[in-house]
Amino acid sequence: MQRFADKVAIVTGGSRGIGLAVARRIVAEGGSVVITGRKPDSLEEAVAGLGERASFVAGKADDADHRAEAIAHAVDRFGGLDHLVNNAGINPAWGPALEVEASVVRKIIDVNVVAALEWTRDAVAAGLRGSVVNTASLAGTGASPNIAFYGVSKAALINLTAQLAHELAPRLRVNAVAPAVVRTRLAEALFADREEEVAAAYPLRRLGEPDDVAGPVAFLLSEDAAWITGQTLRIDGGASIVSVG
Repeated sequence: MQRFADKVAIVTGGSRGIGLAVARRIVAEGGSVVITGRKPDSLEEAVAGLGERASFVAGKADDADHRAEAIAHAVDRFGGLDHLVNNAGINPAWGPALEVEASVVRKIIDVNVVAALEWTRDAVAAGLRGSVVNTASLAGTGASPNIAFYGVSKAALINLTAQLAHELAPRLRVNAVAPAVVRTRLAEALFADREEEVAAAYPLRRLGEPDDVAGPVAFLLSEDAAWITGQTLRIDGGASIVSVG
């Protein structure tokens, strides 16, 4: 398939994990991609593996100057901007919601929610002409012990997805994915030293891999999903079909 031939995408948080898998899928299907992240060395290594239709801009997802630079780079280097994947996210706090410091709460919300809004706003202003996919989380669909405000932020992102889909229709589509535990560095604390135990809770009996998310993201970005907007697709190995009690 060449669903992204002559298309240009920005993938935030694209140096590894889910973001890199999404970027790889877009390039494999004929697209050009600009990935972002905080570490230039990691981005440079990722782009080397993606090939000549990939580029990068280093910076923090919640920094306005970085957003402007990345969007301008995509337009200048590849001729426009069709797709945006808001994948950058953080989870610096471990523990109950009542124990998370307010400053940390604000940082989580700034990066995981406000930045996604601002990336979308800036991309639209720059002429975004296709679709947006936000990386939420299964943690945003209910209580999420020990990653409380990560879950709160992803719940907000799920609702933001619906709000933006409504406001930007019919010109643009906005959807989200909500993965369960995927084998990435961000999620490592959730399964380190007990992967089999964690995987046993999923009907498919394994953790997710970044490519398990990249495929659905590519689908939602593409014209194969032309009549889908405002939706959040759970990618969870069947976890959400299991009743408790």
